[in-house]
Order: sequence, then C-alpha cells, then structure tokens
Amino acid sequence: MENKLYLYPGLIRVWHLLNALLIIILIISGLSMQYSDPLNPLIRFDLAVNMHNIAGLILIFNYLLFIIANTISKNGKHYRIQLKGLTDRLTAQFRYYTYGIFKNEPAPFPVTKKMKFNPIQQLTYFLTMYVLMPLIFLTGVPMLFSGVVVRQLIGPKAFFVTDMLHIVVGFLLSLFLIIHVYFCTFGAKPYSNFKSIVTGYHEGNH
Repeated sequence: MENKLYLYPGLIRVWHLLNALLIIILIISGLSMQYSDPLNPLIRFDLAVNMHNIAGLILIFNYLLFIIANTISKNGKHYRIQLKGLTDRLTAQFRYYTYGIFKNEPAPFPVTKKMKFNPIQQLTYFLTMYVLMPLIFLTGVPMLFSGVVVRQLIGPKAFFVTDMLHIVVGFLLSLFLIIHVYFCTFGAKPYSNFKSIVTGYHEGNH
C-alpha cells in the first residue's frame, strides 16, 4: 500500500535544489576550464572562471547553513552513523540494491521519519558532506588567489598538488551526483523521489 511521509520541509528542499544547481554549474564550468579547446571552448575561459568562483563561494555559504542547521536541529541525527552492526546493515542494503529490488522484495530499511536514509545512503552522504565537501573548499579557496597564498605558505609545488586534489575531489563529487540521481529512480515510481524534493512528501511502498 502506498504511503506518504512529509520528510522534507521547505527550507531543506530549497537548500537541496540550490546545492544541486551550484554543483552542476561548478562541474560544467570546471570541465570547460580543464578540457575545452582554447580556440573553441564550451564556455569562454574568463566567464567559466567567474562562474566557477561565484558558484563556489555561494556553495560555501550554503554548506555553512547545512552545518549550522544540522547542529541545532534534529536533521543532524540522520547523518550520525552507528558503528555497531554497520557491516551487516551495509551488506543487507547492498544485497537489496543489487538483487532484492529487482525481485520486488521489501526494502530492509524502509524510509521512516526516524530513519530517512538507509545505511549505504547514510555512509555515502556522511562522507560526501563531511569529508569531500570540506576538501573541495580547502583546495578551491586558495586557488582564488592564483596560488600566491599557497606558494607562500607551503612552497612552489603546493599549487599543483592543491589543483590536482581539487580535480580528484571534484571528480568524486561528480560521480556521487550521477549515482545519486540514478538511485533516486528507485522509488515507488521512477519520478517519485524527484517529486518529493518539490512536494516534501516521500512516496513509496518500501
């Protein structure tokens, strides 16, 4: 039987949509800067740099709102990983994603108000929001100053290392976005989870 749960208040939905938009802008502008033909770029280089810098600064502000909100509200509990029994929970969820879902088996960890994320989502979101996002900022902000700050503080090779780390973390975040969108199709209907970020209601039989 289909059920609906109001899980995503308006502020969370606006934050999520803004976050997604900014990351898409960063991916497109970053790819244009790195891989476009200088004579025929996807986006003119100076425009791509400005887009990347502005979107990055707004994303930092948006991320700070995320940290503050998760610190003072109940939403932060969904990112707290219980280590006890974690391996078994991850194994059960992985089996469901790779086998059970295609056999129409019930989800081992159905969505509830107390548990919005299954174990794989929780671990992935934690690593993304509390490890990769800080890394992308720590490697991106110094490059706003054309490497001057980095070179003075760490040495002449630091800019190259920082740039490469920024690209690697950016790739991982891009990969996360692709996988995240794919798994969002695993709802009651392929569009259900996308609809929920607009309406606030999670729909599903699981």
